[in-house]
Amino acid sequence: MKRSKATWMAVALILGLAAVVSGTATTATAQIPNASVIGTVLDQAGKPFPDVTLSFVNDQGMKYEVKTDKDGRYNSRNMRPGVYILTVKVKDQKVWETNLRADAGTPTQKDINFKELVAQGGAVAQEAAKKQEEEKNKFEGMKVHFAAGVAALDQVKVDRDDLRTAAADQRDAKKQKLSEDASKAVNEFQAAQKAAGEKDPNLHLIYAKLGESYDAQGKNEEAVEAYQKAIAAKPDVAGYYNNLGNVLARQGKIEETKQAYQKAAEIDPPGAAGYWRNMGIVLYNANKMKEAIEPLKKATEIDPKSAQTWYLLGAAMVGGMEYKKEQDKYIPIILPGTLEAYQKAIDLDPSGPFGAQAKQGLEMLQQMGVGIGTKVSTRKKK
Repeated sequence: MKRSKATWMAVALILGLAAVVSGTATTATAQIPNASVIGTVLDQAGKPFPDVTLSFVNDQGMKYEVKTDKDGRYNSRNMRPGVYILTVKVKDQKVWETNLRADAGTPTQKDINFKELVAQGGAVAQEAAKKQEEEKNKFEGMKVHFAAGVAALDQVKVDRDDLRTAAADQRDAKKQKLSEDASKAVNEFQAAQKAAGEKDPNLHLIYAKLGESYDAQGKNEEAVEAYQKAIAAKPDVAGYYNNLGNVLARQGKIEETKQAYQKAAEIDPPGAAGYWRNMGIVLYNANKMKEAIEPLKKATEIDPKSAQTWYLLGAAMVGGMEYKKEQDKYIPIILPGTLEAYQKAIDLDPSGPFGAQAKQGLEMLQQMGVGIGTKVSTRKKK
């Protein structure tokens, strides 16, 4: 059989969750709209091959690049007429190369069918096909493990709800069930990460879910490491910084926690109030009342109509109160803004749960002897 002049290299199957985007040719120098190359790229099954990069370089170093669309079609326009080296890349890996001439006028048709190339390429092509199949199988295996991990995490959420409402004699069994499902999630996402490889575009999702799974196990250090890897792989996702902040707050790493939530707020300004409120809630639940006050104040400044945040701010201020000793008694020193925070919650949610809890907070302060009523005014004196 006569060997083709085209150079055959290993074909790596692109597999990912990103949408396919078709492109138009770009050059590093001035474009002359004289020639164009069009065609269709088919994979080894003879089906349209999307998201394949075709690079055209002439002897002067002028370069044009274009990607195939979801139907495997491409169109490289505005090219200078001449002879080009056509390089085909899949996932940034060069898999095939040949020469072609692009003439002015009628577009040059160049179709590429990897099924036919495999049939013509002998042992080299067969090895390439084998590698392509291995990559495909790895991806399919990764998807199976990822889906199983997601299912396990969903069950963890159910387990937590069950644990909150479980009778005393059932709590140990519920805790054990939660632990088992969290461990299953960790194992599945670890397997997904191994199957994905180092350059898989889905790695950030896997690391983020692995962080959630470690978090469910109560393994803070492992959760922090997983979230940091997710951020390194995709640093523009606000939720990853938010989740990292949740874990750091429980560890008592206040400055690092602030940095994580601050980054989340910078990436997602509309959600900034929610991120600061989350920080306040995590610190509050960790019994770090004084530390919770600042982020809750920031949340009220950004979103002053959240009854939940105002109530939490009031409760954190009460929890962070100091006491002075007078003779044999300890007198509470109420922090400025405490009463106003509770009153804001009452005004915004008069018949709801946060308003009710704020009323209870004011009544508690009255019982503590700080000399206030159960209703205060937040209006400023003129």
